Amino acid sequence: MSDLAEIQKIASRESPFYAPFYLVGKKVLQFTEYVGGMSLLSVKTVSSVARHFVSPKDTVAQFEFVGWKSASLTNLIAIFTGMVLAVQFVVGLKRFGLQLYTGQIVGIAITRELGPVLTALMVAARVGSGIAAELGSMTVSEQVLAIEAMGANPVRKLVVPRVVACTLCTPILTVFANIIGILGGMVITVMETGVGVQYYLDQIKLTVEHQDYLSGISKTFFFGFFIGIIACYQGLTTKGGTAGVGRATTLSVVIASITIFISDFFLTKLFLAVF
Repeated sequence: MSDLAEIQKIASRESPFYAPFYLVGKKVLQFTEYVGGMSLLSVKTVSSVARHFVSPKDTVAQFEFVGWKSASLTNLIAIFTGMVLAVQFVVGLKRFGLQLYTGQIVGIAITRELGPVLTALMVAARVGSGIAAELGSMTVSEQVLAIEAMGANPVRKLVVPRVVACTLCTPILTVFANIIGILGGMVITVMETGVGVQYYLDQIKLTVEHQDYLSGISKTFFFGFFIGIIACYQGLTTKGGTAGVGRATTLSVVIASITIFISDFFLTKLFLAVF
């Protein structure tokens, strides 16, 4: 009998007092195991990329799945985000007679935070769930074991192309999302305040500096890596048949979204110090 099973037996049989400590300890062990497995997979992936073990054919296919097929979703979110921001700030700034400067706030908000974060969340929802479901199905159907039996490395074959595609495509999607979000804000600002298009664009140029744009784009490289590695890990550790695939898909989106928000805070503090 394992140590964990022995602790569970003692907690349930001898005294209910031990039950909370058992549950807390169990959660801590599960969290530690998850972080350790994720870290090991990350090291193997980075090592494979450093040794040039990247399949061009598989990577290009993943670029299409991650980048091209996600562009319509991220751009749609971006344009309505810009429009909503403009509406809210026009109403708020009008109380102080400053509605003409809506473009400045919209530009900074989108380039520094909303563009990168919302794009990453959409990639996590669409791409992360797809990767977890695909690899989860391969795991429960023992296709991953078949790859190992043939002498191939599942990390190089399955994980590296997906992680590389997520890491490189997320910044590209963010660049387009920033531009489209700013244009969406321009439409509402011009309609609601009566300023000209050139005036709005001049406000953007005056306020949004290179470090604002670079800090937002730089974060998305990390977001993309986190999305790819979390989705791959969830897929490769799937258990329990088709029901397990569903759980892995859900956990992939939830954990990736939480990781994006937590890492966003620390990366923002870091890049504020760097840029």
